[in-house]
Amino acid sequence: MSPTTGDLIPDETGRSIVYRYYSPRRAEWPEADYIIGNPPFIGEKRMRDALGDGYVSAVRSVYNELPACDFVMYWWHRAAELVATRKAKQFGFITTNSIGQVKNRGVTALHLEKVENNSDEMVHIRLAIPDHPWVDGNDGASVRIAMTVASPGEGTGDLLKIIQEIADGDESRQIQFKSRNSKVFSDLSVGAALVEAQKLKSNGSMVFQGVKLVGSGFVVSPEQRADWIAHCPEWQRFLPQLIAGGDLTQCRQPRYCIDFFGLDADEARTNFPQGFQKILADVKPFRDQSSTRSHKERYWLFGAPRPAMRSALSSLEKYIVTSEVAKHRTFVFLDFEDTIADGSLAAVALSDAYALGVLSSRLHICWALAQGGRMGAGNDSRWQNGPCFFNFPFPDVSSEQADKIRDLAGRIDALRKKQKAVYPELTLTNLYNVLEKLHAGEAIYANPSDKEVYEKGLIDLLKELHDKLDRAVFEAYGWSDLADNLVGRPGATTPLPDKPADQAEAEEELLIRLVALNKHRAAEEAQGKVRWLRPDYQALEAAQEHAELTTEQIEAPTTVAPAAKGKVVFPESMPDQIRVLREALSERPHTTESMAELFKYKPRKSVEDGLQSLAAAGRAEYDETTHTWYIMG
Repeated sequence: MSPTTGDLIPDETGRSIVYRYYSPRRAEWPEADYIIGNPPFIGEKRMRDALGDGYVSAVRSVYNELPACDFVMYWWHRAAELVATRKAKQFGFITTNSIGQVKNRGVTALHLEKVENNSDEMVHIRLAIPDHPWVDGNDGASVRIAMTVASPGEGTGDLLKIIQEIADGDESRQIQFKSRNSKVFSDLSVGAALVEAQKLKSNGSMVFQGVKLVGSGFVVSPEQRADWIAHCPEWQRFLPQLIAGGDLTQCRQPRYCIDFFGLDADEARTNFPQGFQKILADVKPFRDQSSTRSHKERYWLFGAPRPAMRSALSSLEKYIVTSEVAKHRTFVFLDFEDTIADGSLAAVALSDAYALGVLSSRLHICWALAQGGRMGAGNDSRWQNGPCFFNFPFPDVSSEQADKIRDLAGRIDALRKKQKAVYPELTLTNLYNVLEKLHAGEAIYANPSDKEVYEKGLIDLLKELHDKLDRAVFEAYGWSDLADNLVGRPGATTPLPDKPADQAEAEEELLIRLVALNKHRAAEEAQGKVRWLRPDYQALEAAQEHAELTTEQIEAPTTVAPAAKGKVVFPESMPDQIRVLREALSERPHTTESMAELFKYKPRKSVEDGLQSLAAAGRAEYDETTHTWYIMG
């Protein structure tokens, strides 16, 4: 316990057993015709806590061909290898329902595509239930799971989606499915090939996950902040409001934080001594126990300070945010001054209400709901920057169309904020709950709380503005033929399991068109035509990155072979090291160990130094909970 604050702090004299596995190898599986299992439900971010650093490092070194993924995916990978090579006839697993999300679909995609020079060495999903209720055997908690069955070679499968789920009063459920037979993709979907959508340069460096504190001691109360600012108004610049997803969707007391970004320790101590003392007392003891060098050495800074995000936002007065996990997919403007987005938000570095309008449209939200997956106890929709934003093709609009979208989006944002200011009990969640009921034709006045939200939130006016915005965006894409079957219908901001046939067909056609437009945009970009969302910033940054590469670097190989016999020597010069590390991270996330495994002699120290340099430049970020490096921007 800290003698100054009375808080619990890590015991520096404490010791725990850490296992080191020498020459780890794959476990041998017995021969079998059919493989059936329910492997451990341990998410990627919880693996080290649950299994220990040594075991996780050993597993990842043995399976270094896999991206960072949930523990269950190692079983899926092994079983798929056996079925693909006809050493087993079929396999079926119960897994977490995140199997179709980006980090895990990288594993399934390895086996659902033809292997070079061996077209038969693959599997297809014969049966998939992407989302199903389940009771955790450890604590009895209700969770959501997925079920997949795979067979060798190419083929189609049955996709079963729940359209009705009724609780029986105990742990059982009455469930009604809707089945469809088609090719099942790695995201456990059929129809539009969303997994084929490509990352677009036009959208690059425009969306970021918010900051991660890595230490609760950074947070200060409103009262403490007010006292400090009263003592010295200059300190306000170090005390922004920390905005989280729950601050957007629910009623919560504001939180503030100490943000010393851009300062070294001496500068932080000199400019804001009271704040620095709090960091010394409440953050440093925790950081001293960290296995991440940067967290230990730069304890006064956030664990993930997001320099690239700050750079992109610095010239803007406002920017767009959405909660990573939310029942309703909504977008709002945040003022840049005195706020900082935390890691539960995606921050879009655009201040034009036109962009807010496109993102808030039914067209984009249909895409985001289909691409993002589900997460959390409420099985809510999840936003993922890559598939939801980087791959999304914005329309090519006239100035008149852009002005119309801009005006409607601005009015929606202003209306919500005005009503929430007058009635603080209003939230985005209850506003859009009632709007969804209005779309479904439910009797709003039958429920007193719904009636109150309806009246205070001006829901009819909100609906009118959203309907006009949706039609304006459909018109901008040239797809007004789809509007009548979608505008004003249920499922505008939240998943709707049981859609009328005409609505379901219109949504699938919309997704097919968006995938086709994505491919068209990617082809344009390959020819040098990039439709930048914010050309004044993006084009300049792209030019600067290009200028960093020498002719020799540009002509160098752009892939790093994972096979042992094809490993390359880690470059000696720092520019070359940075290049190969960035290329490897752009392919998939890596731990330090898995990155070092890509090169001859496994140069872990040099690789770690290079990754730290990338992080310092804002080009990579490190997630301490998973010990994984990710490309940024």
